[in-house]
Amino acid sequence: MITLRTGSLSLRLRPRAIAVGVTCVLLALALGVLAIGSGDYPMSPADVLRALTGRGTPAEEFIVTELRLPRVVTALCVGAALALAGAVFQSLVRNPLGSPDMLGFTQGAATGALVVVVLGGSSLALASSAVVGGLVTGALVYALSWRRGVHGYRLILVGIGTMAILTGVNGWLLTRAPLMDAARAVLWLTGSLDGRGWSNALPLLIALGVLVPLMLAGYGPAMRLVEMGDDTAAALGVRVERLRLVVLAAAVLLVSLAAAAAGPVNFVALTAPHLARRLTRAPGPNLLPSAAVGAVLLVAADQLALRAFPGHQLPVGVVTGVLGGAYLVWLLATERRAGRL
Repeated sequence: MITLRTGSLSLRLRPRAIAVGVTCVLLALALGVLAIGSGDYPMSPADVLRALTGRGTPAEEFIVTELRLPRVVTALCVGAALALAGAVFQSLVRNPLGSPDMLGFTQGAATGALVVVVLGGSSLALASSAVVGGLVTGALVYALSWRRGVHGYRLILVGIGTMAILTGVNGWLLTRAPLMDAARAVLWLTGSLDGRGWSNALPLLIALGVLVPLMLAGYGPAMRLVEMGDDTAAALGVRVERLRLVVLAAAVLLVSLAAAAAGPVNFVALTAPHLARRLTRAPGPNLLPSAAVGAVLLVAADQLALRAFPGHQLPVGVVTGVLGGAYLVWLLATERRAGRL
């Protein structure tokens, strides 16, 4: 561990965690370049880089910047946002199964989107309603969990109950939608990156640009203290409830924007923090490594969805659901063999 001191500020850095985070960021970017170069008009990585820097042919620049790059950027941002939110939830509730998928926030975003589908509205209205639905659900779960503070066990129980209610509401909304709109909604609920453009990627890209530095520098060290227990963290000067409110709000916002961009993609928020923790072998939320692993997972899953069955494109949520579900079963079996379940 390396400790940097500047005046009264002390920052502890773990070389292995930094190395894992940087490696995964580079891997995500490399996979992005390969994804941009694949397709009906194949391009080499050198051609892709030339097009990205404005030195390619007009045809190559159009294919890269207008057709393929927005989808890849959306995948990178959605994967990073979901993984970062999952790391926050698992850290604050001190439970390895803490995830927006399990606590109802993703379903809340889906409910907001389905309301627009039933009532009729544009794609922009659908995305905006998904964000509103996620934020309202987050506020409701937080309010119902409050009792002289918000504690992990109570938050999980309230979140699971909210998820069950919203799942039923979403099913009812689908039955009320016109047939064509219901089919479009089902594809969105599965999680898909098909046809994603800059309008889908930019809001999430801006949110990550603001929230990631804030959470890494401003709240990451305090979150490590909270993992030792609320009383210990408070004794060390952490304002626990304020910290929990701010970082949960940021995580819910990221989940909502990710759902607005690509639909409720499952299991990335659950599996990426686990994989990051195994790679870094470091305690704490591992925010940067988790975000980088999430970006890698979603770009790789999207390419697998595109190439696994030639002529048939799968929604990326199908791939993450299958792989994430298998990982969850393996995780539960491992925890049981270790005597922790």
